[in-house]
Amino acid sequence: MYIELLFHYQGHLSELEDRIVALANELEEYKIIQSIPGIGEKIAATIISEIGEIDRFNHPKKLVAFAGVDPSVHSSGKFTATINRITKRGSSRLRHSLYLAVLCGIRSSRNKKLKAFYDKKKSEGKPAKVSIVACMNKLLHWIYALLKRKEAFLDLA
Repeated sequence: MYIELLFHYQGHLSELEDRIVALANELEEYKIIQSIPGIGEKIAATIISEIGEIDRFNHPKKLVAFAGVDPSVHSSGKFTATINRITKRGSSRLRHSLYLAVLCGIRSSRNKKLKAFYDKKKSEGKPAKVSIVACMNKLLHWIYALLKRKEAFLDLA
């Protein structure tokens, strides 16, 4: 009985995924974001659904703040903290999708520009997760520029 129920839910989920991909294929932004190596169908659909209209943001730093990937600032008087975490004030789904996109781009070495940026941050002595967050920030800047210009990504590194 439980196995039949599980198969029923799996079939329902696959139908929903097919509908999401079909709806996303109608959008021009979907193909633009998918042109970035490391971003597939589901991640691109999630990024588009979370960002919405790119015209809401008049600067890429506002998109970064919306995603919650911007560094927090702790200071009081003459004290300024040296360890600053990301704010996490924005969309957690967008942050998660960007994290997966960066991991896919770096691990498979598909995205040469992102891999070179990650290696540069690692050579500066940054920890792995700090380097990944920096790559997420860089990826958001690229997405902003590509969606504003409505052109595909070129990986010429």
